[in-house]
Amino acid sequence: MALLVAYAGSLSGCGYNSIQGADEDVKAAWAEVENQYQRRLDLVPNLVRTVKGAANFEKETLQAVVEARSKVAGMKVDSSVLDDPQAFSRFQQAQGALGSALSRLMVVVERYPDIKSTAAFRDLQAQLEGTENRIAVARRRYITAVSGYNKLVRQFPTNLTARHILGVDVRPTFESDSGAERAPEVEF
Repeated sequence: MALLVAYAGSLSGCGYNSIQGADEDVKAAWAEVENQYQRRLDLVPNLVRTVKGAANFEKETLQAVVEARSKVAGMKVDSSVLDDPQAFSRFQQAQGALGSALSRLMVVVERYPDIKSTAAFRDLQAQLEGTENRIAVARRRYITAVSGYNKLVRQFPTNLTARHILGVDVRPTFESDSGAERAPEVEF
């Protein structure tokens, strides 16, 4: 019994509970990221249907959105992605491609006053803009949670518990898309 109490006391000093708490914070933040990406994924079919109704709309732009959404929807994404940097990178690339396709769609729509003037499109555009903001906030919260977790599993003495008892290491986080360091060119 005394040995059990001593063992429990040593666990509290080694950061075990702190690591578990930080891990739960990361998982909760990840769930919010997934939730916001799902919201965007759910909006895309309505946006595509609304834009398809416009005559002579550039089909290749619309097709790029449909294909990017299909790729994202076909990915198996759960909390196991957090432990697999390659899967995390594939997830980030697929989401980036969808975001890029949606941005191109919005730019192209600017040339079509009939589409822009419909209430359905304006509502969808507002929802999509709000969703993109929610995604940015969720990603920022996830990055913060991962930063706290990664510090914990790398600092002494909790790094010993993390690696040797729990077998965990740092978690991947979001990185900016390639080309993000350059400002977009606006032409009139």
